[in-house]
Order: sequence, then structure tokens, then C-alpha cells
Amino acid sequence: MGRVEGKVALITGAARGQGRSHAVRLAEEGADIIAIDICDDIEVVDYALGTAEELEETARLVEKAGRRIVTKRADVRDRAALDTAVAEAVAELGRLDVVIANAAIGPIGPGPLNAFTDVVDVNLVGVLNTVHATLPHTGEGASFILIGSSASFFGAPGDAGMMGMMGPGGLGYPYAKQMLGHYISWFAPFLSPSGRRINVVHPTNVDTPMLHNENMYKIFRPDLEHPTREETEPAFTGMHGMPIPYVEPIDISHAVTYLASDESRYVTGIQLRIDGGSVVKAGK
Repeated sequence: MGRVEGKVALITGAARGQGRSHAVRLAEEGADIIAIDICDDIEVVDYALGTAEELEETARLVEKAGRRIVTKRADVRDRAALDTAVAEAVAELGRLDVVIANAAIGPIGPGPLNAFTDVVDVNLVGVLNTVHATLPHTGEGASFILIGSSASFFGAPGDAGMMGMMGPGGLGYPYAKQMLGHYISWFAPFLSPSGRRINVVHPTNVDTPMLHNENMYKIFRPDLEHPTREETEPAFTGMHGMPIPYVEPIDISHAVTYLASDESRYVTGIQLRIDGGSVVKAGK
């Protein structure tokens, strides 16, 4: 028996990166999967987002692990579309036990004002839409897992230096992720009597396309016109207490699997950092 045998887990942003890793890891532990992704680019994001072909690859990997999967294309900003996608997928698989609100964007550096609002719409409103759309389909023992970021522990409103360097999208990101911690603190007590749980996992830098793009590299190596991954990795390492530049998606998936399983049946309202010691190193 796997750790989540017989459960159905819904994951947003499932075409690649962390979302795909969570889908495959949970499938290996016995869960059937509902995989949702926009499969389209968003104008303010300067790196390519997941594609329909990549979502199909996630489905192939889940099926290779011997589990069922339903894929849906939906934008987490669109509550009506999300409601429909969730209802159709749950009807096909018959239940819903785990919800992983993972979809996020990370535009960074100088950009338009709406980079802030678009980040908040995806990374905060989209997460709330995911929880609220799935809530009626869950019952006792269900687990809601929100993917935050260790960035939520850094930065402050009105910091002129950070505003200039990070840009509207770069500061919208920690704001949105920080609000997830407040949300679960307020909502967890209402879910608890029904046996449902809600927690946030806060990763540090993760080895995904959100991290590995030139605009992100320039934040860490402003001294170079076109910094490469190799030239930026020492700066990534410098932000952590442990000697690592970033973690792998599977490192987050291990925490997600624990929170999805009955091993964590009495765990709710927590913020779990998988951050290589970055927060404590900064004295936060």
C-alpha cells in the first residue's frame, strides 16, 4: 500500500516543474491525479510557461506509475472555468481528497504596473480560487496544501531599493505568498471540525524555469550583462545557510506527500519551510 493509496489529488500548474513532480510522486504512492494547467503564456511573464504537450507528458508519467489521471486546461484566475474543470474531473474520478494549489508566476525586474496585479491574481487569488472551487467536493480527512515561498519572509512594502531592483512583479510575488500564511491561520479553525486540514509549504529557490531565466540571473548578478546559470549559482548559494544553490522539485514533493497522507492527519495551520536555512540565516 502506498502512502496515499486510493486518494485523488488535484494539482494546479501541473504541466511541469513542481506541479509535475508532485503529480508523479503522489501517483507513485497510490493516488489518482487531476492535473490542471493554463498551458498558455501570460504577457507579463518573461519566460515560457507550461504547454499542452508538457501537460500530456505529466499524464504519461502518472500513467506509467500505474495511476489514473484527468487533465484539464484552466486558468486559476477564472473561477467559473476552474469550477467547471474541477466538477468534471471529480465526476470522472469519483472523489477528491488532496488539493495542491501550486500554480504561480514570477516575473521579476523592471516591468509594467500590472505585473504586480497579475502576480497577485495568479499567486494569491488563483490559490484561493483553487481552494474555494474544490472545497465542496472534499470531505473528512481532506488536505489542502498551498505552495508558498521562502520569499514571503523577505522584503517589505515601500523598500525603494527592492522596488527598483525587483520591480512590480518581483514584489507582488512575496506579497502574494505571504498572504497565504495569513489565509490558512484564519481558515484552518473553520476546517478543523470537519477533519479537513490546510497548510502552506514554503520552498526556497527551486530548479525550475521560474528560477532559470536571464531576468532572475540579473537580480543575483547585476554586474553582468548576460549572466549564465553557472555564473549565478554561487550567488544563489550565498543566500542559503546550507551549501546549495537551490533545491529540486522532488524535495518539495516529499513534503507535499507527507501533508497529503494520513501521516499528517493532525497537522493543520502550519507553514513548513523547505529553504536550506535561508530564512534563519537572514535572522528572520
